[in-house]
Amino acid sequence: MTRRRWSLTAAVLLLTLTPLAGCVTVHGERALVPAVTKAEAAKALERFTRLNNDAKRSYDPAVLAKAETGALGAMDQAGLTARHTNHPEGNPAAVPLTLTDARFLIPKQRGWPRWFAADALSSSAGGSRWLLVFQRAAVSDSWKVSYLAVVGPGGMPKFTLDHDGYAEPVPLDGSGLLVEPGRLSAAYTSYLQSGTAATLAFADGTQTSQVRQQRRKSAGTSAAVTAYADQPVGAGEFPPVGLRTTDGGAVVFFASRHQSRLTTPPGKPLKVDDPDTKALMTGTPKNSVTLVRVAEQAVLVPPANDAQGKVVFLSRLLGLVSAKGE
Repeated sequence: MTRRRWSLTAAVLLLTLTPLAGCVTVHGERALVPAVTKAEAAKALERFTRLNNDAKRSYDPAVLAKAETGALGAMDQAGLTARHTNHPEGNPAAVPLTLTDARFLIPKQRGWPRWFAADALSSSAGGSRWLLVFQRAAVSDSWKVSYLAVVGPGGMPKFTLDHDGYAEPVPLDGSGLLVEPGRLSAAYTSYLQSGTAATLAFADGTQTSQVRQQRRKSAGTSAAVTAYADQPVGAGEFPPVGLRTTDGGAVVFFASRHQSRLTTPPGKPLKVDDPDTKALMTGTPKNSVTLVRVAEQAVLVPPANDAQGKVVFLSRLLGLVSAKGE
């Protein structure tokens, strides 16, 4: 997948967590408490929507930084920076985003950081729903969105809720899943690189077997050669998070980093036409361009005892974060 749905617009652009409360007691850092109240979660979603629309109109990365963090923030910061470079006047005609029919998936957690998820109908996605992960590192911080999954109509998984209506988070290790959430980034990038170590874990599809097939077709021609490097993202940078589903599996959000280097033969200048890529470019693209993208994925991971189970992609967003010419 070379393009992603930019969360600030309905357009598709070329550019483009460890369990994290709201309800805090004196010893809230040790007590098992809901990450947030539903009223506070609703306010967080309203704040995100308002700031999202402000950033979409102004192309101001500083506004976006108040609403997003993590992998989603890294992608959208770069995309907005490029847009601001090319259109400093912003986009006064931007169509506002609305998020309606919201429900909140709130886990009980100890310590910090803390997180929760919101499932809402998006006005920008043709009947699709957005599943957003909000996080904050301390009670004094504002809630920001770190992951986003765009889920087609009727495709939202069924999440496990306890008798009080709270969602069940899954640990990074010891989850009982086919692939531990803390290992997904390494497993996925290993699969893209070699197709061997993790082949049995991932179902064929547009974000797995078709990516590898597309790379083989475009790796080299008489005009250019493209080399790929996929890197896992550690939990200390963009921590994965997951919620248990009623089938015993889980929806897990995780991030990864992907590099492509396009090289042309000596004497064949390399031309970069995309204005957003040019806006992020450092160096001069004489015979090679290296593009670095961040991806954030939401996957359905079956329980380890499911003999036929495979990891299936629910959503994947990919965004360009840097470009270097040489």
